[in-house]
Amino acid sequence: MTWAMTVAGVVVILLALRDIFHTLWHPAGFGTLSRFIFRGTWRITKLAGRQSRSTELAGPLGLLATLGMWAALSVLGFALVYLPRMPDGFYFGSSLEPTMSSDIVASVYLSIVAVATLGFGDILPATPVLRAVVPLEALVGFVLLTAGISWGLQLYPALIRRRALARRLSSMARCGAAEVVEKGEAGIAVQYLEGVRSELASIEMDLLQYAESYFFREVQSDLSLAATLSYVVDLVDSGERSSASEVRNAAAMLASALDELLTLLRREYLGEVDGRAETLAAFARDHEQPTLR
Repeated sequence: MTWAMTVAGVVVILLALRDIFHTLWHPAGFGTLSRFIFRGTWRITKLAGRQSRSTELAGPLGLLATLGMWAALSVLGFALVYLPRMPDGFYFGSSLEPTMSSDIVASVYLSIVAVATLGFGDILPATPVLRAVVPLEALVGFVLLTAGISWGLQLYPALIRRRALARRLSSMARCGAAEVVEKGEAGIAVQYLEGVRSELASIEMDLLQYAESYFFREVQSDLSLAATLSYVVDLVDSGERSSASEVRNAAAMLASALDELLTLLRREYLGEVDGRAETLAAFARDHEQPTLR
Protein backbone atom coordinates (compact mmCIF):
# COMPACT_ATOMS: atom_id res chain seq x y z
CA MET A 1 0.00 0.00 0.00
CA THR A 2 2.85 2.39 0.83
CA TRP A 3 4.47 2.03 -2.55
CA ALA A 4 1.16 2.10 -4.41
CA MET A 5 0.20 5.42 -2.84
CA THR A 6 3.70 6.78 -3.40
CA VAL A 7 3.61 5.87 -7.08
CA ALA A 8 0.14 7.38 -7.41
CA GLY A 9 1.37 10.59 -5.79
CA VAL A 10 4.40 10.80 -8.07
CA VAL A 11 2.17 10.28 -11.13
CA VAL A 12 -0.12 13.12 -10.03
CA ILE A 13 2.86 15.42 -9.43
CA LEU A 14 4.37 14.61 -12.83
CA LEU A 15 0.99 15.19 -14.46
CA ALA A 16 0.86 18.70 -12.99
CA LEU A 17 4.47 19.47 -13.94
CA ARG A 18 3.94 18.19 -17.48
CA ASP A 19 0.89 20.39 -17.92
CA ILE A 20 2.77 23.41 -16.56
CA PHE A 21 5.67 22.80 -18.93
CA HIS A 22 3.53 22.33 -22.03
CA THR A 23 1.37 25.36 -21.25
CA LEU A 24 4.04 27.87 -20.26
CA TRP A 25 7.38 26.84 -21.70
CA HIS A 26 6.85 24.52 -24.65
CA PRO A 27 7.49 26.53 -27.87
CA ALA A 28 4.16 25.49 -29.38
CA GLY A 29 2.29 23.68 -26.66
CA PHE A 30 -0.87 23.80 -24.62
CA GLY A 31 -1.27 21.35 -21.74
CA THR A 32 -4.04 18.79 -22.08
CA LEU A 33 -5.58 19.67 -18.72
CA SER A 34 -5.19 23.39 -19.32
CA ARG A 35 -6.86 23.12 -22.72
CA PHE A 36 -9.75 21.21 -21.15
CA ILE A 37 -10.23 23.89 -18.49
CA PHE A 38 -10.09 26.80 -20.94
CA ARG A 39 -12.51 25.12 -23.32
CA GLY A 40 -14.80 24.34 -20.39
CA THR A 41 -14.87 27.91 -19.07
CA TRP A 42 -15.35 29.14 -22.65
CA ARG A 43 -18.45 26.98 -23.13
CA ILE A 44 -19.85 27.62 -19.65
CA THR A 45 -19.61 31.40 -19.88
CA LYS A 46 -21.18 31.36 -23.34
CA LEU A 47 -24.26 29.63 -21.96
CA ALA A 48 -25.26 32.87 -20.25
CA GLY A 49 -25.48 34.58 -23.63
CA ARG A 50 -24.01 37.74 -25.00
CA GLN A 51 -26.39 40.00 -23.09
CA SER A 52 -24.69 39.17 -19.79
CA ARG A 53 -21.22 39.91 -21.22
CA SER A 54 -20.05 36.90 -19.24
CA THR A 55 -17.93 35.46 -22.06
CA GLU A 56 -15.39 38.23 -21.57
CA LEU A 57 -14.56 36.49 -18.28
CA ALA A 58 -13.78 33.16 -19.95
CA GLY A 59 -10.08 33.90 -20.38
CA PRO A 60 -9.38 35.28 -16.87
CA LEU A 61 -11.48 32.52 -15.28
CA GLY A 62 -9.63 29.89 -17.28
CA LEU A 63 -6.35 31.38 -16.16
CA LEU A 64 -7.32 31.28 -12.48
CA ALA A 65 -8.89 27.82 -12.75
CA THR A 66 -5.77 26.42 -14.41
CA LEU A 67 -3.49 27.83 -11.71
CA GLY A 68 -5.83 26.41 -9.07
CA MET A 69 -5.80 23.02 -10.78
CA TRP A 70 -2.00 22.94 -10.85
CA ALA A 71 -1.86 23.84 -7.14
CA ALA A 72 -4.51 21.24 -6.25
CA LEU A 73 -2.71 18.48 -8.16
CA SER A 74 0.57 19.36 -6.47
CA VAL A 75 -1.03 19.31 -3.01
CA LEU A 76 -2.80 16.01 -3.74
CA GLY A 77 0.28 14.34 -5.19
CA PHE A 78 2.57 15.16 -2.30
CA ALA A 79 -0.17 14.38 0.24
CA LEU A 80 -0.37 10.87 -1.25
CA VAL A 81 3.38 10.53 -0.73
CA TYR A 82 3.12 11.65 2.91
CA LEU A 83 -0.03 9.72 3.85
CA PRO A 84 1.36 6.16 4.21
CA ARG A 85 4.26 7.55 6.27
CA MET A 86 2.06 9.53 8.64
CA PRO A 87 2.56 9.91 11.59
CA ASP A 88 5.64 7.72 12.17
CA GLY A 89 7.73 9.45 9.51
CA PHE A 90 7.31 12.93 11.00
CA TYR A 91 8.03 14.89 14.14
CA PHE A 92 5.12 16.89 15.51
CA GLY A 93 5.43 20.12 17.42
CA SER A 94 4.72 20.14 21.15
CA SER A 95 1.39 21.89 20.55
CA LEU A 96 0.19 19.15 18.17
CA GLU A 97 -1.21 15.77 19.10
CA PRO A 98 -1.09 13.30 16.15
CA THR A 99 -3.89 11.20 17.60
CA MET A 100 -6.25 14.19 17.61
CA SER A 101 -6.46 14.39 13.78
CA SER A 102 -6.54 11.85 10.99
CA ASP A 103 -3.50 11.01 8.91
CA ILE A 104 -5.29 12.34 5.82
CA VAL A 105 -5.84 15.75 7.40
CA ALA A 106 -2.24 15.94 8.59
CA SER A 107 -0.91 14.91 5.15
CA VAL A 108 -3.01 17.47 3.31
CA TYR A 109 -2.13 20.16 5.87
CA LEU A 110 1.60 19.51 5.52
CA SER A 111 1.30 19.47 1.73
CA ILE A 112 -0.53 22.81 1.66
CA VAL A 113 1.97 24.41 4.03
CA ALA A 114 4.89 23.14 1.94
CA VAL A 115 3.49 24.08 -1.48
CA ALA A 116 2.60 27.54 -0.16
CA THR A 117 6.23 27.86 1.08
CA LEU A 118 4.95 28.91 4.52
CA GLY A 119 7.19 26.56 6.51
CA PHE A 120 5.40 26.64 9.87
CA GLY A 121 7.70 23.94 11.21
CA ASP A 122 5.02 22.26 13.33
CA ILE A 123 5.31 19.03 11.32
CA LEU A 124 8.85 18.06 10.32
CA PRO A 125 10.12 15.06 8.32
CA ALA A 126 11.98 12.47 10.34
CA THR A 127 13.62 10.38 7.60
CA PRO A 128 16.27 11.43 5.05
CA VAL A 129 13.96 10.76 2.11
CA LEU A 130 11.13 12.86 3.50
CA ARG A 131 13.62 15.61 4.35
CA ALA A 132 14.33 15.80 0.63
CA VAL A 133 10.69 15.51 -0.46
CA VAL A 134 9.26 18.37 1.64
CA PRO A 135 11.73 21.01 0.34
CA LEU A 136 11.11 19.64 -3.15
CA GLU A 137 7.41 20.41 -2.73
CA ALA A 138 8.31 23.92 -1.56
CA LEU A 139 10.33 24.28 -4.76
CA VAL A 140 7.30 23.18 -6.80
CA GLY A 141 5.24 25.77 -4.93
CA PHE A 142 7.76 28.45 -5.83
CA VAL A 143 7.57 27.33 -9.46
CA LEU A 144 3.77 27.68 -9.32
CA LEU A 145 4.04 31.19 -7.91
CA THR A 146 6.55 32.40 -10.46
CA ALA A 147 4.70 30.59 -13.26
CA GLY A 148 1.48 32.42 -12.46
CA ILE A 149 3.23 35.79 -12.49
CA SER A 150 5.24 35.11 -15.66
CA TRP A 151 2.16 33.72 -17.41
CA GLY A 152 0.31 37.00 -17.03
CA LEU A 153 3.37 39.02 -18.04
CA GLN A 154 3.72 36.94 -21.21
CA LEU A 155 0.06 36.59 -22.11
CA TYR A 156 -1.27 40.12 -21.83
CA PRO A 157 1.23 41.70 -24.26
CA ALA A 158 0.02 39.16 -26.83
CA LEU A 159 -3.57 40.25 -26.17
CA ILE A 160 -2.55 43.89 -26.56
CA ARG A 161 -1.00 43.13 -29.96
CA ARG A 162 -4.20 41.41 -31.07
CA ARG A 163 -6.39 44.29 -29.91
CA ALA A 164 -4.07 46.80 -31.58
CA LEU A 165 -4.44 45.02 -34.93
CA ALA A 166 -8.22 44.90 -34.50
CA ARG A 167 -8.31 48.65 -33.79
CA ARG A 168 -6.11 49.30 -36.84
CA LEU A 169 -8.36 47.28 -39.13
CA SER A 170 -11.43 49.01 -37.74
CA SER A 171 -9.86 52.43 -38.38
CA MET A 172 -8.80 51.44 -41.88
CA ALA A 173 -12.34 50.31 -42.65
CA ARG A 174 -13.81 53.62 -41.46
CA CYS A 175 -11.28 55.65 -43.45
CA GLY A 176 -11.68 53.72 -46.72
CA ALA A 177 -8.20 52.23 -46.80
CA ALA A 178 -9.28 49.57 -49.30
CA GLU A 179 -9.95 52.25 -51.93
CA VAL A 180 -6.52 53.77 -51.32
CA VAL A 181 -4.96 50.34 -51.79
CA GLU A 182 -6.72 49.87 -55.13
CA LYS A 183 -6.45 53.35 -56.63
CA GLY A 184 -3.97 55.31 -54.53
CA GLU A 185 -0.23 55.72 -54.68
CA ALA A 186 1.52 52.37 -54.91
CA GLY A 187 4.03 53.12 -52.14
CA ILE A 188 1.30 53.96 -49.65
CA ALA A 189 -0.77 50.92 -50.68
CA VAL A 190 2.19 48.59 -50.21
CA GLN A 191 2.86 50.14 -46.81
CA TYR A 192 -0.74 49.49 -45.76
CA LEU A 193 -0.69 45.89 -46.91
CA GLU A 194 2.75 45.07 -45.54
CA GLY A 195 1.91 46.58 -42.15
CA VAL A 196 -1.18 44.41 -41.79
CA ARG A 197 0.68 41.33 -43.04
CA SER A 198 3.42 41.81 -40.46
CA GLU A 199 0.91 42.15 -37.64
CA LEU A 200 -1.02 39.09 -38.82
CA ALA A 201 2.18 37.06 -38.70
CA SER A 202 2.76 38.26 -35.12
CA ILE A 203 -0.78 37.25 -34.14
CA GLU A 204 -0.25 33.79 -35.62
CA MET A 205 2.96 33.37 -33.61
CA ASP A 206 1.17 34.56 -30.46
CA LEU A 207 -1.54 31.93 -30.94
CA LEU A 208 1.08 29.25 -31.47
CA GLN A 209 3.00 30.25 -28.34
CA TYR A 210 0.02 31.27 -26.19
CA ALA A 211 -2.84 29.10 -27.40
CA GLU A 212 -4.91 30.08 -24.35
CA SER A 213 -5.04 33.69 -25.63
CA TYR A 214 -7.76 32.59 -28.07
CA PHE A 215 -10.18 32.26 -25.16
CA PHE A 216 -9.94 35.92 -24.21
CA ARG A 217 -12.95 37.67 -25.75
CA GLU A 218 -13.24 41.42 -26.28
CA VAL A 219 -16.63 43.03 -25.84
CA GLN A 220 -15.95 46.03 -28.09
CA SER A 221 -16.13 45.05 -31.75
CA ASP A 222 -13.40 47.47 -32.79
CA LEU A 223 -11.02 45.71 -30.37
CA SER A 224 -12.02 42.20 -31.43
CA LEU A 225 -9.95 40.48 -34.11
CA ALA A 226 -12.85 38.08 -34.64
CA ALA A 227 -15.01 41.04 -35.71
CA THR A 228 -12.44 42.94 -37.78
CA LEU A 229 -10.37 40.20 -39.44
CA SER A 230 -12.80 39.93 -42.35
CA TYR A 231 -11.71 43.40 -43.51
CA VAL A 232 -8.35 41.91 -44.48
CA VAL A 233 -10.20 40.18 -47.33
CA ASP A 234 -11.32 43.60 -48.60
CA LEU A 235 -7.72 44.80 -48.52
CA VAL A 236 -6.56 41.71 -50.40
CA ASP A 237 -9.27 42.07 -53.04
CA SER A 238 -8.48 45.76 -53.53
CA GLY A 239 -4.76 45.06 -53.80
CA GLU A 240 -5.35 42.35 -56.41
CA ARG A 241 -7.29 44.85 -58.53
CA SER A 242 -4.49 47.42 -58.42
CA SER A 243 -2.66 48.27 -61.62
CA ALA A 244 0.70 48.32 -59.79
CA SER A 245 2.53 45.01 -59.71
CA GLU A 246 4.15 45.74 -56.35
CA VAL A 247 0.72 46.29 -54.81
CA ARG A 248 -0.57 43.02 -56.26
CA ASN A 249 2.48 41.23 -54.88
CA ALA A 250 1.93 42.76 -51.43
CA ALA A 251 -1.73 41.69 -51.62
CA ALA A 252 -0.69 38.12 -52.46
CA MET A 253 1.64 38.07 -49.45
CA LEU A 254 -1.14 39.42 -47.22
CA ALA A 255 -3.54 36.76 -48.52
CA SER A 256 -0.97 34.07 -47.71
CA ALA A 257 -0.54 35.38 -44.16
CA LEU A 258 -4.32 35.50 -43.69
CA ASP A 259 -4.77 31.94 -44.94
CA GLU A 260 -2.03 30.66 -42.62
CA LEU A 261 -3.76 32.28 -39.65
CA LEU A 262 -7.14 30.87 -40.69
CA THR A 263 -5.62 27.42 -41.09
CA LEU A 264 -4.36 27.62 -37.51
CA LEU A 265 -7.79 28.72 -36.27
CA ARG A 266 -9.50 25.83 -38.07
CA ARG A 267 -7.00 23.25 -36.83
CA GLU A 268 -6.91 24.29 -33.18
CA TYR A 269 -10.24 25.96 -32.41
CA LEU A 270 -12.96 25.96 -35.07
CA GLY A 271 -12.93 22.42 -36.38
CA GLU A 272 -14.08 21.41 -39.85
CA VAL A 273 -14.81 24.65 -41.70
CA ASP A 274 -14.31 25.03 -45.44
CA GLY A 275 -13.18 28.20 -47.14
CA ARG A 276 -11.92 31.61 -46.12
CA ALA A 277 -15.32 33.27 -45.73
CA GLU A 278 -16.75 30.39 -43.72
CA THR A 279 -13.75 30.37 -41.36
CA LEU A 280 -14.02 34.12 -40.78
CA ALA A 281 -17.75 33.77 -40.05
CA ALA A 282 -17.15 30.83 -37.67
CA PHE A 283 -14.42 32.81 -35.87
CA ALA A 284 -16.80 35.74 -35.38
CA ARG A 285 -19.62 33.49 -34.18
CA ASP A 286 -17.37 31.72 -31.70
CA HIS A 287 -16.48 35.08 -30.16
CA GLU A 288 -20.08 36.29 -30.44
CA GLN A 289 -19.13 39.19 -32.70
CA PRO A 290 -20.54 40.53 -35.96
CA THR A 291 -18.16 40.62 -38.91
CA LEU A 292 -16.87 43.97 -40.09
CA ARG A 293 -17.66 43.41 -43.76
